[in-house]
Amino acid sequence: MPTRDSEPRSLPRDIVVIGASAGGIEALTTIVANLPHDLPAALFVVVHITADATSTLPRILSRAGPLPAMAAEDRKPITHGHIYVASPDRHLLLTPDEMRVVSGPRENRHRPAIDPLFRSAALSFGRRVVGIVLSGALNDGTSGLLAIKRAGGIAMVQDPATAVFAGMPKSALTYVSVDWSLPLPELADKLVELVTGAVQDLEGSVTMDEMDDEQKSELRVEAEIAGLNPQAVTQAPHYGKISSYTCPDCHGPLWEIQDGPLLRFRCRVGHAFTAESMFEGQADNVEEALWMALNILEESEQLYTRLASNERERQHRWMSEQFEQKLHTIKQRSAVIRRLLVGDTVESMSSSGTNPTLTSRRDSSGA
Repeated sequence: MPTRDSEPRSLPRDIVVIGASAGGIEALTTIVANLPHDLPAALFVVVHITADATSTLPRILSRAGPLPAMAAEDRKPITHGHIYVASPDRHLLLTPDEMRVVSGPRENRHRPAIDPLFRSAALSFGRRVVGIVLSGALNDGTSGLLAIKRAGGIAMVQDPATAVFAGMPKSALTYVSVDWSLPLPELADKLVELVTGAVQDLEGSVTMDEMDDEQKSELRVEAEIAGLNPQAVTQAPHYGKISSYTCPDCHGPLWEIQDGPLLRFRCRVGHAFTAESMFEGQADNVEEALWMALNILEESEQLYTRLASNERERQHRWMSEQFEQKLHTIKQRSAVIRRLLVGDTVESMSSSGTNPTLTSRRDSSGA
């Protein structure tokens, strides 16, 4: 396939990158069901999935439409008429000649993440790229869609009113000059129209050559950080300014990046966040710390209960009172943390005779 700098203007937009999260599989199957068997483009799909999961998405998409879908493989060439799906716990990236499947730092608390795929596509193929954001929560994909637009590509999103989870489409519409926001069947029709027609630059669009040097350099560095160059984090300059915040994943310092209208953060080892995803990471860290504190307090409660009982049996009144006083303080602190974790359910469970601590732990095990 020709590289982005050598394509004639008559070439279609033949690199389609799609990002989805919660509620996105149904949206994906609807799109691929409406694509022709001879589509002259390659599709690359990232759906958020846990690291230890077994992805059945290639099989689902192959059954849903005429195009064959498969798990992306590292250093494999790109072929039109195929759907390539990111594997669990691996970013999917593109170069002008091949796919890369790499274990780079998480972005927006995900691996695979949507933004690395979108950025690498923009860097490698410029205005040949069509980026699509489907159903999902929060805002992974927004920064990558910004990069696609800067490189002259097309940005499309699922109409938020038709999405099971509207967070990702709404975020893209808020921060990106989206070309089309359509319901799913119409989105598929527009995609076919774009892919099978000649490239026509939309009003206000640019090409990679028209991007300023700083934007191209930042895009290249971020693509390398995602996994193309494991040393990129230590070798490359940190764009933006050092912030007062720490990374929710590794607790290192964070650099604040003003990505057009979008505020983002990246740490020294490469973890990247939008402001919203960073808040979610901090909230999870707080909850984890609270559960740990509650566990320590419960152990202390058992210990001081035993110590107080021993001293009473030995008729050491002064010592037993000291232990009981500490036990009272521990119980008060435990009650405060339980209320923070499970709210009013503590009181309702206590009044019904249920052990609130045991129940709250069971309820949180799947969180």
